[in-house]
Amino acid sequence: MRAFLMQLEWWHWWIAAAVLAALETFMPGAVAIWFAVSAAVVGALVLIVPVPWQLQLVLFGALGIVAIVAFRSYAKRNPEESTQPGLNQRGAHYIGQELTLVEPIQQGFGKVRVGDTVWKVAGPTLPTGARVRVTGVDGAVLTVTPSEQDAH
Repeated sequence: MRAFLMQLEWWHWWIAAAVLAALETFMPGAVAIWFAVSAAVVGALVLIVPVPWQLQLVLFGALGIVAIVAFRSYAKRNPEESTQPGLNQRGAHYIGQELTLVEPIQQGFGKVRVGDTVWKVAGPTLPTGARVRVTGVDGAVLTVTPSEQDAH
């Protein structure tokens, strides 16, 4: 292994970069791609300037870690805005809708029918058949209040 490391050349790093970039497609978290970039940079540096293999390895690791930290810092400061922010939050689609209780709200909980699904709701004590308005979602429980027409 040491013999191989002592003979590292620029094209070894570019092959490593290609392999790491390909691995990124199978791995979540955007980690391998930054090490692929690091390998490509080290390969370009070795192509231009002879660098000892020990320094090549240190540069590879350091550049990869710096790239990950920099990317995550950038991503945190500039969050990606979705055109469908509630896509994986099914209950969020029901906020504002008026529904009818199929089971009364007793001790804080009851049930409503939404399409072909029955959802657990949390709210004030109300009888079966009462109309409620969805005001929020807590996990798989819809938070409700009496609808305007039932409040009068």
